[in-house]
Order: sequence, then C-alpha cells, then structure tokens
Amino acid sequence: MKFLWTTILVKDMEESLKFYQEVVGLKLADRFNAGPGMEICFLGEGETKLELIFSEKFKDIEPGSAVTLGFKVESLDEAQKIVRENEIEIKTGPMQPNSHLRYFIILDPNGVKVQFAEQMD
Repeated sequence: MKFLWTTILVKDMEESLKFYQEVVGLKLADRFNAGPGMEICFLGEGETKLELIFSEKFKDIEPGSAVTLGFKVESLDEAQKIVRENEIEIKTGPMQPNSHLRYFIILDPNGVKVQFAEQMD
C-alpha cells in the first residue's frame, strides 16, 4: 500500500491555491472541473499530493482541528519570514521538542493546521 494524497474541502479555491503555492511552496500539478459547481486541484511533486476540492454544495464546511498537515522545510527561520510576509499568525511555536526538530503551526484559509518542521541531524 502507498499513500497517494490528502484531500481538503475548501471554502475558496483561489485563496487556498494562493496559500499552498505561495506560503507552503507546492506546485500545481493538475486542475479541472469535476461537474457543475465543482473544481479539483492537485498540488505537489513526487508521489504524495494534496488535493483541494471546491464544491458549491459544501458552503458551510468545517475541516476540523484534529488534523495537522506537516511539511519539511530546510530553514524554519525562512519559513517564518514567508509566513510573516503573508501576514499569517503563528498559532503554536516555534518549538523545539528535542535536539533534532524545530517547528511551528499556522492555519490555512480553511482552518486546517499546517506545521512547518525543520529536522536537524
């Protein structure tokens, strides 16, 4: 078995795409209409992708606070700079639970927790 993607139902596709492309740094891999009032985008390179789905039927979605998407960054300081430039509030951290990991958490435009983590050798 191989993990393929994580799906997020989004409130606004353009706002979500901007966040995941400009703040997280994911590249748009595919974008298409999936029927009346529905659009799907896949982001990321390699095997694992992030799928964003917008549907006019899901106007009052609440993605929940029990899930966190974790992204490895080369520099936590650089990631914080990008977050600040985009006027996004850091919800947790930065924290260093051990000598090999530093991270902080923000929210995407839909309320999904996004963690940026720097792993150190």
